Amino acid sequence: MKPDEGASNGTGATEVNGLTRSHLHGTYQRATDSRKRPIRGLWIRNGKYYARLTVQDPATGRKQVSRVRLKQEVEGANGEMKLEDVMSLAVAQQVFQKLRTQRDDKILPTLKQTPKFSEYVERYLEFHKKVKDGKRPDTLETERSHLNAWVAHLGETRLNQINRSKINGFIAKRQSDGVSGRTVNLAVTVLRNVLNHAIDENWLKSLPTENLRPLKWTPKKRLLVSAEEIERVCGAAFAPAYLQGRLIKQNEAGKPLKNAQQFADYLRLMAYCGSRMSETLRLKWTDVDWKNQQLTVGSDGLAKNHKSRVVDFNPKLQAHLKEMEKRRPPDTDWLFPSPQRGVQDAASKTFRESLLLAREKAKMPKFGFHDCRHYFISMCVMSGIDYMTIARWVGHQDGGVLIGKVYGHLSNEHAKRQAQRIDFDVGSEHP
Repeated sequence: MKPDEGASNGTGATEVNGLTRSHLHGTYQRATDSRKRPIRGLWIRNGKYYARLTVQDPATGRKQVSRVRLKQEVEGANGEMKLEDVMSLAVAQQVFQKLRTQRDDKILPTLKQTPKFSEYVERYLEFHKKVKDGKRPDTLETERSHLNAWVAHLGETRLNQINRSKINGFIAKRQSDGVSGRTVNLAVTVLRNVLNHAIDENWLKSLPTENLRPLKWTPKKRLLVSAEEIERVCGAAFAPAYLQGRLIKQNEAGKPLKNAQQFADYLRLMAYCGSRMSETLRLKWTDVDWKNQQLTVGSDGLAKNHKSRVVDFNPKLQAHLKEMEKRRPPDTDWLFPSPQRGVQDAASKTFRESLLLAREKAKMPKFGFHDCRHYFISMCVMSGIDYMTIARWVGHQDGGVLIGKVYGHLSNEHAKRQAQRIDFDVGSEHP
């Protein structure tokens, strides 16, 4: 070789008399082995190694021949794994061979750079907003709340860089902030939903949450709201107000709520059948089966588990529905029609504002709609109804396990009554 022709140094530049020429800076050069023979499919540019392979765009499915920059996993200063460019020929050949194996197994690398987690979250939520029969709006709002916490923790991390170390860091931080184990477990489930979606779109090959054990948590025992307290909130909607537990004069109580009757009917119905807030608002009169004495909840398929259920009439529920039917407007199919429905029949969207006003007047600031559901389940438990039947009425899919853990809180009076029923002579031969 003539001195002025130069020789490849394996980095993409050229040496002449020991000096490096830079006129090839930024161009691809074939990588060569120790005998200066070109290695098929392996290239170098600016000291970084590239593989020339057929790659696939996961968004379009389009395949084309392209150069893929080779990267390797290395351990960072904090013990977490991260991707870095391959800078040596030996490592480049190992990574290149692995890519070839993946190609032969039809596991092709991607054409585009893996999205950042913060970007992909928006795509995930937008997809489920548009897909038919997808997640309900309130479910997506709950997921967004958890995902906001994940975005704050992961920052600009790309999907393929999310690892167990980062996930464990999130769990530890949330727990140190006082977040319950149940809430942290839900956040991990939401993250898993997003990463599973990424797998479906060929951005990931496996879940970093695989075999991750959920945190143990102890369900909170809720205080039992009494029938008197529920009626106290209902009564406050019609104007009575309380001061330190004492009913004050009617003329000091202010005006009744415009939707006082609807609001009171709403609370009582949940207390007598155990339905949830949203599914109660969506009840229609066609869901009331007078002949079989049953109320169908979730017939529109929008219940929490997307399944309808039947609640058998109890005396309170039947009497309340009959009273509501007497007040039923003739131009609506809804149990709780919207006051602003106009010519188009529509259900009420929420009684949240009414709740805030009524419980303030009733001096019960912690009372919530869900307390009515807890009241129903507690009354069922204290009436001796088996957990499986209660679970069927309220839409639990675990056969009553959760009721035994959370809703089995019995009043002292009930426990004392049950104690009197113990018969130590059962099975005894003596009379």
